[in-house]
Amino acid sequence: MAHYDLIIVGTGSGNSIVTPELAGRRIAIVEHGLFGGTCINVGCVPTKMFVYPADLAFNAREWDRIDLHGAPPRVDWPAMRDRIFGRIDPIAVGGREYRATGTPNVTLYEAHAEFTGPRTLHLSTGETLTADDVVLAAGGRATVPTEITASGVPFHTSDTIMRLDELPERLVILGGGYIAAEFAHVFSAFGVHTTVLARSGLLRDLDREITARFTDLVRERWHLRTNVHVTAAKESDGEITLELSDGESVSGDVLLVATGRVPNGDRLNLAAGGVDAHPDGRIIVDTCQRTSAPGVWALGDASSDYQLKHVANHEERIVAHNLAHPDGLITSDHRFVPAAVFTHPQLASVGITEQAAEASGRPYTTAVQHYGSTAYGWAMEDATSLCKLIADPATGQLLGAHLMGEQASTLIQPILQAMSFGLGVREMARGQYWIHPALTEVVENALLALELD
Repeated sequence: MAHYDLIIVGTGSGNSIVTPELAGRRIAIVEHGLFGGTCINVGCVPTKMFVYPADLAFNAREWDRIDLHGAPPRVDWPAMRDRIFGRIDPIAVGGREYRATGTPNVTLYEAHAEFTGPRTLHLSTGETLTADDVVLAAGGRATVPTEITASGVPFHTSDTIMRLDELPERLVILGGGYIAAEFAHVFSAFGVHTTVLARSGLLRDLDREITARFTDLVRERWHLRTNVHVTAAKESDGEITLELSDGESVSGDVLLVATGRVPNGDRLNLAAGGVDAHPDGRIIVDTCQRTSAPGVWALGDASSDYQLKHVANHEERIVAHNLAHPDGLITSDHRFVPAAVFTHPQLASVGITEQAAEASGRPYTTAVQHYGSTAYGWAMEDATSLCKLIADPATGQLLGAHLMGEQASTLIQPILQAMSFGLGVREMARGQYWIHPALTEVVENALLALELD
């Protein structure tokens, strides 16, 4: 049995906990899977490297509206795949090698870990480790409905779909969330006939106005079926057929299951370590990222309400500080968490939705500004994109922001900054220059359109 000052389970954001402030501590890192976690290997980074060329391909099909004419580009999928993973795979390999050989105070264990007692972990290699502190950064995994697994039909998840040998002619995507929306954009932009099956509606957690407008737009590009679920699945001669709850069926060459992700805490035998979890499997933490077990911390997808890399990185910084400064603990700040969906059109949001504001009974005011009302929007001939703001009419404080369109994930950043630092609507709109004719003017005009008391 080996004892350490600190054990870290998971090498996504957890890997960054090994800071210079902890250089004097004996640390064990345990990884069961790809080194580096979800984001770099199968999540944020590779998906966006596919999204960018998909954006270009999609825009090329829209050239006519700005008087450009010509054939759309030809997609070399194998070359694109190899270029993307030719950059990403060495990062994971290099990170593993550095932790295995280049960090004197760190020992890397490549094994599955489970609690057998307080701050005691048994590894699948047969070893047992104990520590003064344990950090659980074990991430999450894709879920697959039993209707699919029981049927025996071949399928992909977001972990594998990007490594296809060739583009299919027909892709069926099961799911209506972020992952489904992003991959539907990628494959449809590359000329694949794409069917999306959503149990309810698309992106139902977003503001209702954004969801409705986005759904109307993508119906023109995807074969979209909402409010259906799979009742049976079969494969014959390379064709996958899904029977649906409305009595109809859809078929395709490849099936992508994008029905969500779940935290990996259920694989850690948490109860044996005295670690409590929510009913959905997320590890329960306080604002300092401490679990119910003394000396055990958790962060990222294993414990967070937000399956977002920037949130995991924030929580990692909190844990790293608190480990180094036990007498000066700091807390995580989850007041204003932004998110973006890199589909087409791009979506971004922060704060409350209008339906949440309405349900709360609090006074609020909204304003919607269209890209097409700005000079840059004229240049783009954009007739669909928008910026929607929600504010408190009495205080002038922003409560939420929701964007759909080009650069949405960038345009939302000054709004997030205003919310984080308490800058009022009028001060934000008139207390600084807004470059003309930059696309940021859509945010400026939305701010000015808010009716305050």
